[in-house]
Amino acid sequence: MAAMLVILTGFSAVSQEQELDKIYEGIEFDMPRVKETSFPDYAKRITDFGAEAGGLIKNTEAINKAIEEVNSKGGGKVIVPRGIWLTGPIILKSNINLHLDDGALLLFSKDFDDYPLIETSFEGLKTVRCISPIYAKGVENIAITGKGTIDGNGDAWRPVKKGKMTDSQWKNLVKSGGILSEDKKMWFPSEGSKKGYDSSTNFNVPDLIGEEKLESVKDFLRPVMISIVASKGILLDGPTFQNSPAWNIHPLMSEDIIIRNLNVRNPWYSQNGDGLDLESCKNVLIYNNTFDVGDDAICFKSGKNKDGRDRNMPTQNVIVKNNIVYHAHGGFVIGSEMSGGVKNVHISNCTFIGTDVGLRFKSTRGRGGVVENIYISNIDMIDIPTEAIRFNMFYEGNSPVLEDDQDAGDESRDEKLMPVTEETPSFRNIFMKDIRVIGSKKAAFLMGLPEMKLKNVHLENAIFEVEEGITIIDGLNISLKNVKIIQKESPALIIYNSEDIDVNEFEFDKNPVGPSVQILGKSKKIKFSKSNISDADLEVAKNNKIQVIN
Repeated sequence: MAAMLVILTGFSAVSQEQELDKIYEGIEFDMPRVKETSFPDYAKRITDFGAEAGGLIKNTEAINKAIEEVNSKGGGKVIVPRGIWLTGPIILKSNINLHLDDGALLLFSKDFDDYPLIETSFEGLKTVRCISPIYAKGVENIAITGKGTIDGNGDAWRPVKKGKMTDSQWKNLVKSGGILSEDKKMWFPSEGSKKGYDSSTNFNVPDLIGEEKLESVKDFLRPVMISIVASKGILLDGPTFQNSPAWNIHPLMSEDIIIRNLNVRNPWYSQNGDGLDLESCKNVLIYNNTFDVGDDAICFKSGKNKDGRDRNMPTQNVIVKNNIVYHAHGGFVIGSEMSGGVKNVHISNCTFIGTDVGLRFKSTRGRGGVVENIYISNIDMIDIPTEAIRFNMFYEGNSPVLEDDQDAGDESRDEKLMPVTEETPSFRNIFMKDIRVIGSKKAAFLMGLPEMKLKNVHLENAIFEVEEGITIIDGLNISLKNVKIIQKESPALIIYNSEDIDVNEFEFDKNPVGPSVQILGKSKKIKFSKSNISDADLEVAKNNKIQVIN
């Protein structure tokens, strides 16, 4: 029996290594091998330091003592056994593997006094917020593993919009306590939370009150649940991360990161309830995870406006494979805080089921930053209520499906030619292939800026069973190859103010009463080949230059 155990253990190690090898297969850029974590064979249980299960007694001191003890011995595993473990903030140290046994529930306190204010970064800006339930800064070789659950008790922190709930849900929430906004359309969990909201001209900081008064609105300054800053060698493998106060998992300015086998969840109504926000990080693997969240699921960022440009740390060298996303504003997202740039990203073998948008790219004038060398392949989407693929360069914070307090006009296209400066965002060299979409609203919306067009974007081997087709606005060197649109409404393709558009093997459902393809605005160098487009299918604005080769 002992010999058999040795064999099985060896097989497991080999399988893990083989799985990692497959993750690196087919990558289109020079991807450094991520440095993996490794821990000494030393372990302590939190019960060794006086922790008590049951969810009634705070175990903050016991858990942090266990971490300090294991760290002082050179590192190893801190074990959270089965049970409910109530705690305040946990501070990870180098060489610590926080391991949650199957059935372990790490439940964070609702007591805001447990979370001191610290200087940090949120939504791409330097700011002050409450410390995160799990926090690490400047550490190396850390992990959170196991089959347990980490719950941020986010309902204690988050405001809720009435429009995101059914009538009965809203009535029950109001009965539970809290404070309503003057228009009765938003619920706040506390007076401090509402005061902070009313004292803010932006989401991040209550800037209408002095810094000395931030303590009085700390309920409003809700943290991300997992904050890992300026660290190296990070492994998240196995647990469920759920119910975060704001974003769920936020690696920032860190490197050599592996995120796998996670179940990341937030209520669909959760304000800013992102799943994973990878910001200014490099050398990262994200695979075999599931997401069901209240905002963007897998989101890449690199700082906002001047703060991001001054930081000048792109998110780069990232592989995203074999993930499933259920509810989310976007399945895979870049932006809108991308001022430090995003480059060298591979996304493949992912499924988006009912996300508001599938592949979502967003920015706006003032951001600056370059997003380039993005390779996307083998993506399946179903029941996307807006666009399966969306590039929006006029993003002003709206949800893809507009909420009661949002206006589509906020993000309408401005045709003015603005000067190109360091504040002008640029998206280029983006390659998408083997995309399959059914039961969705719109196939794709590709929009650049008049002064900085969306450049060198390629879509190949794609089929869309949708209500509406593809729209290209302010694009340069865009290609569609072997793309089929099964659309309920025409046109199948709209091209506006774009140049060097190559459409090859384009198949669509023809409109019996009007044109199926429109070339509008000041478009030129539009080429169709092997697409069987007739004159009756085309509407071409005066002076637009197209070429049809069939």
